[in-house]
This record gives sequence, C-alpha cells and structure tokens, in this order.
Amino acid sequence: MKKEVPIWEKSNLTIEEAAAYFNIGVNKLRRLTAKEDCPYVLWVGSKCLIKKACFEEYLRKTFSI
Repeated sequence: MKKEVPIWEKSNLTIEEAAAYFNIGVNKLRRLTAKEDCPYVLWVGSKCLIKKACFEEYLRKTFSI
C-alpha cells in the first residue's frame, strides 16, 4: 500500500501541488521555474519539484511575481 503524504508535510512539491498550496497559477510557476539558476527548483530527471521552504522564503522577500 502506498501511503499518501499530506501536502503540508512534503518538503518538495510538484508544480501542480505548489500551485494549489501557494495559490499561484500553474503557468506562472512554470515561468518562474524555467530559469536554470532557480534556487528553489530541484530537477529529478525531467520532473520539476519546488523546494517548499526555499520558495516560501523567496515569496516572503518578493513584492510581486
């Protein structure tokens, strides 16, 4: 049996999970994560994951996106 981890307990989120968690559109998140030097992105093969704590810090310091 696969145990489902609640979204608020995950340290890395998919684009779709991050969109729901942070209330930001999927397309906007894709544009934000497209940069190679993005500090809050973790690539697992071709899968893009957002480091939740790093992205929260980025949002805390950012006026608008």
